Amino acid sequence: MRKLATGIAVSGALALTGLIAPAASATTSPDLVFSDVTVNHGKAIVAGTTGIVKAPVTYTLTRPSDLTIDYKKTFAGVVLYRGTLKSVQNMIEPDPTSPKCAATATTATTVTESCTETLAITPEEVLFEAADATTWHAAGMYSRIDQDDDGSDGHISFDYHSDVWGPLGSGVQIKRAARLTADAAPEPVKKGATLTVTGKLTRADWESERYTGYVSQKATLQFRAKGASAYTTVKTVTSGTGGALKTTTKATKDGYYRYVFAGTSTTGAATAAGDYVDVR
Repeated sequence: MRKLATGIAVSGALALTGLIAPAASATTSPDLVFSDVTVNHGKAIVAGTTGIVKAPVTYTLTRPSDLTIDYKKTFAGVVLYRGTLKSVQNMIEPDPTSPKCAATATTATTVTESCTETLAITPEEVLFEAADATTWHAAGMYSRIDQDDDGSDGHISFDYHSDVWGPLGSGVQIKRAARLTADAAPEPVKKGATLTVTGKLTRADWESERYTGYVSQKATLQFRAKGASAYTTVKTVTSGTGGALKTTTKATKDGYYRYVFAGTSTTGAATAAGDYVDVR
């Protein structure tokens, strides 16, 4: 069994292959209006290679007062898609337990609701290639399903209708998570001697489902003296083969060294754990 983007279960040979399939019936499209859509508080979504990233979504839905949405056979919610409505390259759907809506205004013909939902992003299931690290669009979706999968009487039927509206609001960036390490040596070190600080910058590769080196990227070497509360910048280093980082600096006092990567349009920021050096 698989699920449509609506979260409605569809079994056997009746399962569709995508979000935007031709409507199986001539059902009139409902007059729905999705507005004030905000995904992940307006911030980029950063995903690694495993685990679940949950991105909250809020929006306003105005629907006809005589339209029932029960989230069993009828569904309305916000999805993310990459590409265009006509040619969707990839899509992300809400967590099956959402959305949740509460009425805020009613008229003789309409109901306006404030809605929240959660996009549950499992990289292994919905992020497949580097092209997914880009700007995605939000879309409002309504679907209705009538299904008879009891074949004991020699008959099954499936009737599915869907409507999609988009893009809604501003786009949301999905980025590859980055990792960063730092190691200062030798330890301990004589005051005034040269310290070598190495490290490695990697980022999520959704195709191989592992982290790979991120080359030709700027990382900042920072130092925090023992007892101090803040780091200061020492110099900027460019990652080489396999994401390797390496530079030297003079040992002046006890403290911590770390690398910091600010991120790019496709990759999230990362900060290495500070490596303590005892200066004698």
